[in-house]
Amino acid sequence: APPIKIAVFEFELEDFSAAGQAKAVAAENSYLSQATDEAEQQLRASGRYTVIDAVHSDISAAKGQGLRNCGGCEAPIALSLGADQALIGVVTKISMTEYTVRFRISSAQDGGLISTYSTDLRMGADYSWSRGVRWLMQNRMLASK
Repeated sequence: APPIKIAVFEFELEDFSAAGQAKAVAAENSYLSQATDEAEQQLRASGRYTVIDAVHSDISAAKGQGLRNCGGCEAPIALSLGADQALIGVVTKISMTEYTVRFRISSAQDGGLISTYSTDLRMGADYSWSRGVRWLMQNRMLASK
């Protein structure tokens, strides 16, 4: 089968920690970027996906709420980029030592959910977000085919 064209959007941060902030700080933005890059690298290396970089696409349809909360607005964006699927990644910060990494894969045609994957990171620092993405890709998303 030909590779699936997947639009990979910039990972987003959900901060529920006691010191939670409305917006990610500079270091967290760097870690989110690294997590996005790791997802793209893993998908490319699998040979099953053609990655369409959606990081700089117009996500104004998300209206400041993030793609994770926009009710499927990522699908038409991904479709306009020529993708078959869309990947939204989210790092949830529960505390300074507890995080989750998850992604949602949806159809660019109709926004239907294809799959979701998540993993917990315990006692980890935010620089480990990309390692969580790598583990999730290798042991769940790419291992399931």
